[in-house]
Amino acid sequence: MKTYSLIITISILLNMSCHSQKLFHNNENLSALQQKNYDISKIELKEQSRGISRSFVFSPYDLSADVNGETIKSEIPAEEWKNIAEQAKRINLLEISSYSSSTTGRFSDKALSSTIIITSGKQVFESSSFDEKIPPKELEGLYQLLKNKTGKINPKRRFL
Repeated sequence: MKTYSLIITISILLNMSCHSQKLFHNNENLSALQQKNYDISKIELKEQSRGISRSFVFSPYDLSADVNGETIKSEIPAEEWKNIAEQAKRINLLEISSYSSSTTGRFSDKALSSTIIITSGKQVFESSSFDEKIPPKELEGLYQLLKNKTGKINPKRRFL
């Protein structure tokens, strides 16, 4: 009887040891993913309400803007793209969808509903929606850079 209880105790201890080691490795992998240096290939800023639809797609070479169905394309200087991509890399992309907005004007047409979508390789990371001009604090730096660039768009003149 003592032999059986000894075997059961050893089995339980080994199982607990393996389980805690597995948890440690999972936490280590998650940490590595969070610190991964993402290669940002595209960033999109979408803003919309019932009567307005704007989509600004930034890539390493150009900016494509669609304002209520009218599309404009413009080149982005390499230095500007580098600044935008660097700002995006400061964001924890695995948590971007959990960043919450402090206001709710978008639910009653008091503000445009905005989202930021970041593409890295084949992975797409999308923020939760927020009111135009009032992003979650974690997205403020990137949002301001994007809005500064999109503020120069004039659909009637066809250039930035």
